[in-house]
Amino acid sequence: MAFLKLNDAQLFYQWDGPEHAPALVFSNSLGTTHRMWDPQLEPFTRHFRVLRYDGRGHGQSSATPGPYSIEQLAGDVLRLLDTLKLERIYFCGLSMGGMIGMHLGAAHASRVHKIVLCNTAAKIGTPDVWNARITAVQAGGMKAVAGAVIDRWLTAAFRATHPGETAQVLSMLEGCDPAGYAASCCAVRDADFRQKLGGIHVPTQIIAGTHDPATPPADGRALSELIPGAKYTELPAAHLSNIEAREEFNREVLAFLKSQGAHG
Repeated sequence: MAFLKLNDAQLFYQWDGPEHAPALVFSNSLGTTHRMWDPQLEPFTRHFRVLRYDGRGHGQSSATPGPYSIEQLAGDVLRLLDTLKLERIYFCGLSMGGMIGMHLGAAHASRVHKIVLCNTAAKIGTPDVWNARITAVQAGGMKAVAGAVIDRWLTAAFRATHPGETAQVLSMLEGCDPAGYAASCCAVRDADFRQKLGGIHVPTQIIAGTHDPATPPADGRALSELIPGAKYTELPAAHLSNIEAREEFNREVLAFLKSQGAHG
Protein backbone atom coordinates (compact mmCIF):
# COMPACT_ATOMS: atom_id res chain seq x y z
CA MET A 1 0.00 0.00 0.00
CA ALA A 2 1.14 3.55 -0.68
CA PHE A 3 -0.01 7.15 -0.71
CA LEU A 4 0.27 9.83 -3.37
CA LYS A 5 0.75 13.29 -1.88
CA LEU A 6 -1.29 15.92 -3.71
CA ASN A 7 -1.24 19.64 -2.99
CA ASP A 8 -4.39 19.42 -0.89
CA ALA A 9 -4.75 15.73 -0.15
CA GLN A 10 -3.28 12.25 -0.08
CA LEU A 11 -4.55 9.45 -2.28
CA PHE A 12 -4.29 5.82 -1.20
CA TYR A 13 -3.37 3.28 -3.87
CA GLN A 14 -2.35 -0.35 -4.09
CA TRP A 15 -0.61 -2.46 -6.75
CA ASP A 16 -1.31 -6.16 -7.28
CA GLY A 17 -0.07 -8.50 -9.99
CA PRO A 18 3.11 -8.97 -12.04
CA GLU A 19 5.32 -5.91 -12.26
CA HIS A 20 5.77 -5.92 -16.04
CA ALA A 21 2.19 -6.75 -17.03
CA PRO A 22 -0.01 -4.05 -18.65
CA ALA A 23 -1.51 -1.68 -16.07
CA LEU A 24 -5.25 -1.83 -15.37
CA VAL A 25 -6.84 0.83 -13.13
CA PHE A 26 -10.05 0.01 -11.24
CA SER A 27 -12.10 3.02 -10.06
CA ASN A 28 -14.66 2.52 -7.32
CA SER A 29 -18.24 3.64 -6.96
CA LEU A 30 -19.56 6.34 -4.68
CA GLY A 31 -19.46 5.08 -1.08
CA THR A 32 -16.97 2.23 -1.54
CA THR A 33 -13.21 1.74 -1.44
CA HIS A 34 -10.66 -0.13 -3.54
CA ARG A 35 -11.83 -3.29 -1.73
CA MET A 36 -14.99 -3.38 -3.84
CA TRP A 37 -12.77 -4.87 -6.56
CA ASP A 38 -11.59 -7.82 -4.45
CA PRO A 39 -13.66 -10.28 -6.59
CA GLN A 40 -11.63 -9.21 -9.63
CA LEU A 41 -8.18 -9.46 -8.10
CA GLU A 42 -7.32 -13.12 -8.65
CA PRO A 43 -8.46 -13.52 -12.28
CA PHE A 44 -7.31 -10.10 -13.48
CA THR A 45 -3.82 -10.27 -11.98
CA ARG A 46 -3.13 -13.26 -14.20
CA HIS A 47 -3.04 -10.85 -17.13
CA PHE A 48 -2.62 -7.32 -15.72
CA ARG A 49 -0.85 -5.35 -13.06
CA VAL A 50 -3.88 -4.08 -11.19
CA LEU A 51 -3.87 -0.58 -9.71
CA ARG A 52 -6.66 0.14 -7.24
CA TYR A 53 -7.13 3.36 -5.30
CA ASP A 54 -9.52 5.01 -2.86
CA GLY A 55 -11.20 7.99 -4.47
CA ARG A 56 -10.94 11.37 -2.79
CA GLY A 57 -13.26 11.42 0.23
CA HIS A 58 -13.26 7.63 0.51
CA GLY A 59 -11.36 4.96 2.41
CA GLN A 60 -7.81 5.92 3.32
CA SER A 61 -7.70 8.91 0.96
CA SER A 62 -8.25 12.43 2.26
CA ALA A 63 -11.75 13.83 2.61
CA THR A 64 -10.97 17.37 1.51
CA PRO A 65 -13.67 20.07 1.60
CA GLY A 66 -16.26 19.77 -1.16
CA PRO A 67 -18.02 19.99 -3.44
CA TYR A 68 -16.01 17.75 -5.78
CA SER A 69 -16.37 17.44 -9.54
CA ILE A 70 -15.82 14.49 -11.86
CA GLU A 71 -13.09 16.50 -13.58
CA GLN A 72 -11.35 16.95 -10.23
CA LEU A 73 -11.61 13.24 -9.41
CA ALA A 74 -10.31 12.32 -12.86
CA GLY A 75 -7.46 14.77 -12.29
CA ASP A 76 -6.52 12.75 -9.21
CA VAL A 77 -6.24 9.67 -11.42
CA LEU A 78 -4.08 11.52 -13.96
CA ARG A 79 -1.73 12.71 -11.23
CA LEU A 80 -1.50 9.16 -9.95
CA LEU A 81 -0.60 7.94 -13.45
CA ASP A 82 2.00 10.69 -13.85
CA THR A 83 3.59 9.92 -10.49
CA LEU A 84 3.77 6.21 -11.30
CA LYS A 85 5.08 7.00 -14.81
CA LEU A 86 2.18 5.26 -16.53
CA GLU A 87 1.74 6.69 -19.99
CA ARG A 88 -1.28 4.59 -20.98
CA ILE A 89 -3.49 2.27 -18.98
CA TYR A 90 -6.56 0.11 -19.25
CA PHE A 91 -9.40 1.55 -17.17
CA CYS A 92 -12.48 0.01 -15.53
CA GLY A 93 -14.82 2.16 -13.46
CA LEU A 94 -18.23 1.51 -11.90
CA SER A 95 -20.94 4.14 -11.37
CA MET A 96 -19.03 7.28 -10.28
CA GLY A 97 -15.86 5.50 -11.42
CA GLY A 98 -17.51 5.05 -14.81
CA MET A 99 -18.10 8.79 -15.04
CA ILE A 100 -14.40 9.30 -14.35
CA GLY A 101 -13.76 6.90 -17.23
CA MET A 102 -16.03 8.94 -19.50
CA HIS A 103 -14.02 12.07 -18.74
CA LEU A 104 -10.73 10.30 -19.38
CA GLY A 105 -12.01 8.90 -22.67
CA ALA A 106 -13.37 12.23 -23.87
CA ALA A 107 -10.60 14.56 -22.66
CA HIS A 108 -7.50 12.38 -22.19
CA ALA A 109 -7.80 9.61 -24.78
CA SER A 110 -4.02 9.36 -25.17
CA ARG A 111 -3.77 7.98 -21.63
CA VAL A 112 -6.10 4.99 -22.08
CA HIS A 113 -5.93 1.86 -24.26
CA LYS A 114 -9.47 0.70 -23.50
CA ILE A 115 -12.25 1.72 -21.12
CA VAL A 116 -14.90 -0.35 -19.34
CA LEU A 117 -17.87 1.68 -18.05
CA CYS A 118 -19.90 -0.36 -15.56
CA ASN A 119 -23.35 0.38 -14.13
CA THR A 120 -23.15 4.04 -14.97
CA ALA A 121 -24.84 6.70 -17.09
CA ALA A 122 -24.10 9.94 -18.89
CA LYS A 123 -26.26 11.59 -16.22
CA ILE A 124 -27.23 9.78 -13.03
CA GLY A 125 -30.36 10.78 -11.13
CA THR A 126 -31.77 14.27 -10.63
CA PRO A 127 -30.47 17.19 -8.54
CA ASP A 128 -33.41 16.80 -6.13
CA VAL A 129 -32.53 13.16 -5.44
CA TRP A 130 -28.87 13.97 -4.82
CA ASN A 131 -29.61 17.03 -2.70
CA ALA A 132 -31.96 14.99 -0.50
CA ARG A 133 -29.26 12.35 -0.02
CA ILE A 134 -26.62 14.99 0.79
CA THR A 135 -28.94 16.56 3.37
CA ALA A 136 -29.69 13.17 4.94
CA VAL A 137 -25.99 12.29 5.26
CA GLN A 138 -25.08 15.68 6.65
CA ALA A 139 -27.82 15.36 9.27
CA GLY A 140 -27.60 11.69 10.18
CA GLY A 141 -24.30 10.29 8.91
CA MET A 142 -23.90 7.31 6.60
CA LYS A 143 -26.32 5.10 8.50
CA ALA A 144 -29.11 7.46 7.42
CA VAL A 145 -28.81 6.27 3.82
CA ALA A 146 -26.89 2.98 3.96
CA GLY A 147 -29.89 0.65 4.14
CA ALA A 148 -31.66 2.20 1.17
CA VAL A 149 -28.44 2.28 -0.86
CA ILE A 150 -27.68 -1.40 -0.24
CA ASP A 151 -31.20 -2.28 -1.40
CA ARG A 152 -30.40 -0.63 -4.74
CA TRP A 153 -26.87 -2.00 -5.02
CA LEU A 154 -27.63 -5.72 -4.59
CA THR A 155 -30.78 -7.67 -5.39
CA ALA A 156 -32.85 -9.11 -2.56
CA ALA A 157 -32.00 -12.62 -3.74
CA PHE A 158 -28.27 -11.95 -3.57
CA ARG A 159 -28.52 -10.30 -0.16
CA ALA A 160 -30.43 -13.31 1.16
CA THR A 161 -27.99 -15.90 -0.17
CA HIS A 162 -24.73 -13.95 0.37
CA PRO A 163 -25.03 -12.34 3.81
CA GLY A 164 -21.27 -12.18 4.35
CA GLU A 165 -20.55 -10.32 1.14
CA THR A 166 -23.53 -8.04 1.73
CA ALA A 167 -22.18 -7.22 5.19
CA GLN A 168 -18.78 -6.36 3.70
CA VAL A 169 -20.34 -3.93 1.24
CA LEU A 170 -22.46 -2.38 4.00
CA SER A 171 -19.36 -1.98 6.16
CA MET A 172 -17.59 -0.09 3.36
CA LEU A 173 -20.57 2.18 2.90
CA GLU A 174 -21.13 2.89 6.60
CA GLY A 175 -17.40 3.48 7.04
CA CYS A 176 -17.30 6.20 4.40
CA ASP A 177 -16.54 9.72 5.63
CA PRO A 178 -19.90 11.56 5.53
CA ALA A 179 -18.33 14.82 4.35
CA GLY A 180 -16.35 13.03 1.62
CA TYR A 181 -19.45 11.12 0.57
CA ALA A 182 -21.55 14.29 0.37
CA ALA A 183 -18.84 16.08 -1.61
CA SER A 184 -18.72 13.14 -4.04
CA CYS A 185 -22.52 13.15 -4.36
CA CYS A 186 -22.11 16.70 -5.67
CA ALA A 187 -19.71 15.43 -8.34
CA VAL A 188 -22.21 12.86 -9.59
CA ARG A 189 -25.13 15.29 -9.29
CA ASP A 190 -23.42 17.92 -11.44
CA ALA A 191 -21.93 15.61 -14.09
CA ASP A 192 -23.57 15.42 -17.52
CA PHE A 193 -21.67 13.69 -20.33
CA ARG A 194 -24.54 13.44 -22.83
CA GLN A 195 -22.99 15.96 -25.21
CA LYS A 196 -19.44 14.61 -24.82
CA LEU A 197 -19.79 10.88 -25.44
CA GLY A 198 -19.58 11.20 -29.22
CA GLY A 199 -16.01 12.41 -28.73
CA ILE A 200 -14.90 9.15 -27.08
CA HIS A 201 -12.98 7.16 -29.67
CA VAL A 202 -11.22 4.81 -27.26
CA PRO A 203 -12.39 1.17 -27.46
CA THR A 204 -15.17 1.01 -24.87
CA GLN A 205 -17.24 -1.70 -23.23
CA ILE A 206 -20.49 -0.92 -21.41
CA ILE A 207 -21.60 -3.20 -18.57
CA ALA A 208 -25.19 -2.89 -17.34
CA GLY A 209 -27.16 -4.81 -14.72
CA THR A 210 -30.57 -6.20 -15.67
CA HIS A 211 -31.90 -5.44 -12.19
CA ASP A 212 -30.07 -2.14 -11.58
CA PRO A 213 -32.50 0.58 -10.38
CA ALA A 214 -29.78 3.24 -10.07
CA THR A 215 -28.45 3.05 -13.64
CA PRO A 216 -30.86 0.72 -15.47
CA PRO A 217 -30.09 -1.06 -18.74
CA ALA A 218 -31.64 1.80 -20.73
CA ASP A 219 -28.83 4.04 -19.45
CA GLY A 220 -26.22 1.50 -20.54
CA ARG A 221 -27.79 1.12 -23.97
CA ALA A 222 -27.81 4.91 -24.35
CA LEU A 223 -24.09 4.98 -23.62
CA SER A 224 -23.44 2.29 -26.20
CA GLU A 225 -25.39 4.24 -28.80
CA LEU A 226 -23.62 7.54 -28.09
CA ILE A 227 -20.04 6.22 -27.84
CA PRO A 228 -18.83 5.22 -31.31
CA GLY A 229 -18.32 1.46 -31.60
CA ALA A 230 -18.99 0.73 -27.92
CA LYS A 231 -19.78 -2.87 -26.95
CA TYR A 232 -22.83 -3.42 -24.71
CA THR A 233 -23.03 -6.28 -22.21
CA GLU A 234 -25.88 -6.90 -19.75
CA LEU A 235 -25.40 -9.03 -16.64
CA PRO A 236 -27.88 -10.59 -14.16
CA ALA A 237 -27.22 -8.15 -11.33
CA ALA A 238 -28.26 -4.91 -9.67
CA HIS A 239 -25.83 -1.98 -9.34
CA LEU A 240 -22.67 -3.74 -8.13
CA SER A 241 -22.44 -6.17 -11.04
CA ASN A 242 -18.78 -6.91 -10.36
CA ILE A 243 -19.80 -8.41 -7.00
CA GLU A 244 -23.22 -9.90 -7.72
CA ALA A 245 -22.37 -11.39 -11.13
CA ARG A 246 -18.64 -11.72 -10.59
CA GLU A 247 -18.03 -14.76 -12.79
CA GLU A 248 -19.85 -13.30 -15.78
CA PHE A 249 -18.31 -9.88 -15.13
CA ASN A 250 -14.79 -11.26 -14.95
CA ARG A 251 -15.25 -13.34 -18.08
CA GLU A 252 -16.79 -10.56 -20.19
CA VAL A 253 -14.45 -7.77 -19.12
CA LEU A 254 -11.30 -9.88 -19.44
CA ALA A 255 -12.36 -11.00 -22.92
CA PHE A 256 -12.84 -7.37 -23.97
CA LEU A 257 -9.59 -6.10 -22.45
CA LYS A 258 -7.54 -8.93 -23.98
CA SER A 259 -9.17 -8.81 -27.41
CA GLN A 260 -7.20 -7.57 -30.39
CA GLY A 261 -8.28 -4.75 -32.67
CA ALA A 262 -10.21 -1.60 -31.97
CA HIS A 263 -13.30 -3.21 -30.51
CA GLY A 264 -12.41 -6.88 -30.30
